[in-house]
Amino acid sequence: MSIFGKIFSKIFPSANAAEVTAAPAPAPAPASAPSAPAAVAPPPSIPLGDVTPILDAMPGASALNWRTSIVDLLKLLGLDSSLAARKELASEILYSDGEPGSAEWNIGLHKQVMSRIAANGGTLPAELRD
Repeated sequence: MSIFGKIFSKIFPSANAAEVTAAPAPAPAPASAPSAPAAVAPPPSIPLGDVTPILDAMPGASALNWRTSIVDLLKLLGLDSSLAARKELASEILYSDGEPGSAEWNIGLHKQVMSRIAANGGTLPAELRD
């Protein structure tokens, strides 16, 4: 299972992690390209619930800054938060802004993970997605 799939299944244990898409959906081919195959639409997201109360209720949440820190989010979920694991996660979700391991990169990676959670049916306040 992908790291993003593990994140998603820790937040929503009843969700089918196999249906979770870590990467953004590919852009549809232009209409002027007659030989291009039709793009497959990603599965529709299913409303799963508010992510914030779920994470806040987890043991240790009050001692971690999971709202802005990818390291703390991974720790809260009991997942590997090493740089190698975060690089693998970034690769899965096609995130490449900044120097891996830098504060800027970690913050951006966290925002991308939250955006992917929302794209797959999790409800998040705008400040956690943008």
